[in-house]
Amino acid sequence: VAGAKYGVGFWKPGSGIIHQIILENYAYPGVMLIGTDSHTPNGGGLGSICIGVGGADAVDVMAGIPWELKCPKVIGVKLTGTLSGWTSPKDVILKVAGILTVKGGTGAIVEYHGPGVDSISCTGMATICNMGAEIGATTSVFPYNHRMRTYLEKTGRGQIAALADEYSDLLVPDEGCEYDQLIELNLDELKPHINGPFTPDLAHPVSDVGAVAEQNGWPLEVKVGLIGSCTNSSYEDMGRAASVAKQALDKGLKCKAQFTVTPGSEQIRATIERDGYSKILGDVGGVVLANACGPCIGQWDRRDVKKGEKNTIVTSFNRNFTARNDANPATHAFVTSPEIVTALAIAGTLNFNPETDFLTAPNGEKFKLDPPNGDELPAKDFDPGQDTYQHPPADGSSMKVDVSPQSNRLQLLEPFDKWSGKDLEDLRVLIKVKGKCTTDHISAAGPWLKFRGHLDNISNNMLIGAVNSENDAVNKIKNHLTGEYGGVPDVARHYKANSVSWVVVGDDNYGEGSSREHAALEPRHLGGRAIIVKSFARIHETNLKKQGLLPLTFSNPSDYDKIRPDDKISIRGLETFTPGKPLSAVVKHSDGSEETLELNHSFNETQIEWFKAGSALNRMKELQH
Repeated sequence: VAGAKYGVGFWKPGSGIIHQIILENYAYPGVMLIGTDSHTPNGGGLGSICIGVGGADAVDVMAGIPWELKCPKVIGVKLTGTLSGWTSPKDVILKVAGILTVKGGTGAIVEYHGPGVDSISCTGMATICNMGAEIGATTSVFPYNHRMRTYLEKTGRGQIAALADEYSDLLVPDEGCEYDQLIELNLDELKPHINGPFTPDLAHPVSDVGAVAEQNGWPLEVKVGLIGSCTNSSYEDMGRAASVAKQALDKGLKCKAQFTVTPGSEQIRATIERDGYSKILGDVGGVVLANACGPCIGQWDRRDVKKGEKNTIVTSFNRNFTARNDANPATHAFVTSPEIVTALAIAGTLNFNPETDFLTAPNGEKFKLDPPNGDELPAKDFDPGQDTYQHPPADGSSMKVDVSPQSNRLQLLEPFDKWSGKDLEDLRVLIKVKGKCTTDHISAAGPWLKFRGHLDNISNNMLIGAVNSENDAVNKIKNHLTGEYGGVPDVARHYKANSVSWVVVGDDNYGEGSSREHAALEPRHLGGRAIIVKSFARIHETNLKKQGLLPLTFSNPSDYDKIRPDDKISIRGLETFTPGKPLSAVVKHSDGSEETLELNHSFNETQIEWFKAGSALNRMKELQH
């Protein structure tokens, strides 16, 4: 649903991924837009300030309540030189991710600027902004230029392009502006990159990745190459991939690896079918999937390897966290550009650099692939394909939502309980999480997504991907009421049934990744009261506040080491809970000893009211009376 308050309407299943729909229809230079997915910043490719938020933030806006954000810093990325050859827009963000890491952009907007910008297509800029989520950036944005104008005209928005031209001085960096941090990239020197495995900031030039893989014991054989998704499924992306595929076909070669193609929208699917790209990609061995997120978010019933079997895949997606794509923790996933994915799927190995290495045709002829080329936009304009748009009703005020109590897919939300007015005493440590804990670890996607409208059912995936510091196991924690070990959701349910509240203790950048609101809804539903970590990812921290949980950070990060799995924790200072004033945790160890730790928070006055009311929705209801 796009812009429900203003009656913008509904795009039916099959329309494509919302970020593509936004770029093709709604984004424009200078607009500010929030969306309930971490890759909403895709719209920055059209000079828009598009920010990913949790669903509760979007509900506020639709209800006419102002949306707020702590003022971000601005990281400047100055681009010089020109993109050419095998180097693509994706390589810009793969390089920046290597520099800044998965949390280096936290609390900042990344603003690209400089003469190199003009060598990047509008959809290429969108790719760079889309994957800015992988460095934790609030959003990323490009200045308005002629590439955006052309894209607006080609997507039927010539009037907006004319208006942007008129006000172009407001849509570019101010003269002499200063940045909190400045990175300079010379596109003439930038080489094709491939990042991974298991994290999107482990950057390697394609020329080096084979040797690095051998040193680290990563499987060299590429089992599957996957192109498309919301990050890289533009007309230009598909054209460049098809140009690589056609060269192989002309020599009688097909992909050694499995190869899948995910169009980002119905418009792209129809246009690449009309212009012959789909046939080329199919002939080389590709399978064109639905216009949807698909394997990028784990909607992939993978059959070619067994779970636990070590293997390598390469994708043009944005994320490659453990088990994200296929639920197999032994899959080594690498992210790169669609053209490099296509080349590696043809070669069948990570140890192939298309800039220098040769392929062998069936007749024994050795040949090198020429650098890819692809039109930025279709010469014959876009084919919109099937009409999948549903207009809103003229008056929706009398419409009701009717949900069957027997449904296992949908369940109406019940209000969470209000704060008792007292400090939280003797909370159990449900799990002390070790290392990386993304929202995929907290609330897995893939097959679980069918339950996202049913809070109780989807809560059975809560933290089942997180590593327990006590035993380095996944989904195996001690129930301190019974002394037995069980799954995380099961132990949480047992605690809740026995009126025992609990906390989660976590590491750095807790909750990075998708803006998945269930990662906050589930711990609240199952009896959680606080999440205490070294540091949070921005969206997840806000999501927790919205559900009446306490996201708290150790004032001294090394205090994480003081927490033991069998501790009881009391959170003190809630009766005088005010912005900027730390809370404290009294930690009671099983040996009878105690210690007091200082806990910081980022609550403002409005957010404290959410906590007291039990959730932001509860507070909204209070304000209506």
